Amino acid sequence: MRGGGRSASPRARGAPAPDCTAAGRTALVTGGGKGIGGGIARRLAARGADVAVTYLRDRDAAERMVEELTGLGVRSCARRAFFGDPRDDVPAKVMEWVTGELGPPTLLVSNAGTGVPLSLVDTRRSHWDWAVETHARSMLRLVQAGPELRSVLAVSSIGASRVLPHAYGLLAASKAAQESLVRYLAVELAPRCRVNAVTPGLVDTAAARGFEWHKKLFDAALPRTPAGRLTNPQDVGALAAFLLSDEAEMITGQTIVIDGGYSILM
Repeated sequence: MRGGGRSASPRARGAPAPDCTAAGRTALVTGGGKGIGGGIARRLAARGADVAVTYLRDRDAAERMVEELTGLGVRSCARRAFFGDPRDDVPAKVMEWVTGELGPPTLLVSNAGTGVPLSLVDTRRSHWDWAVETHARSMLRLVQAGPELRSVLAVSSIGASRVLPHAYGLLAASKAAQESLVRYLAVELAPRCRVNAVTPGLVDTAAARGFEWHKKLFDAALPRTPAGRLTNPQDVGALAAFLLSDEAEMITGQTIVIDGGYSILM
């Protein structure tokens, strides 16, 4: 699915100038049809970037996202992509698709996520391959297939360094691997391309609601978050857009937590 081209509208006298710091850039946001990825896609489009998004199951949400982004005057397109199969080089196919639709991506957000809510002792090899392929190796392959990339952002998880027992182990391990790749790629790709990660706190998304204990966890987190509220996709989008921009040119190889202060408390 593909959206239309740019449209221009006059700016009212006295109104603030639009933020066009991403104008001329092409961004790929995996898992960008909704949730955290959607928040990032919206912010990049608002800054003037053309945005391609991938989705796994919710085609309707992805179509609505494309319509919303094109309404901001940028080009946008969406495609289904499953990054969890080690036998199929989906990342290379996705990069080829974006290049054909919008031009070579210069910005990448590796956000596609999936997991198996099982205790580690109950998981199988296929579960491991699925999690690591989706979160770690797919990011590496996207980078390898994107020679024009200038800034890369991985969306990690607080579980990469904290423990949520009995259901989060595989996802957490694959996110920890992703964070390690961020540091190594930041060095290997410098100075052509910067690589960073964001670690959101608890964000109320469809993915989070997939865990049966999510309500209990969210109810417990809110009163102990110094900011007085939980993180939302718009918060993550604002941070992501900054880290992907030239304004953050001296930030690379970092994993930045955005959780309202939740994780600093004992």
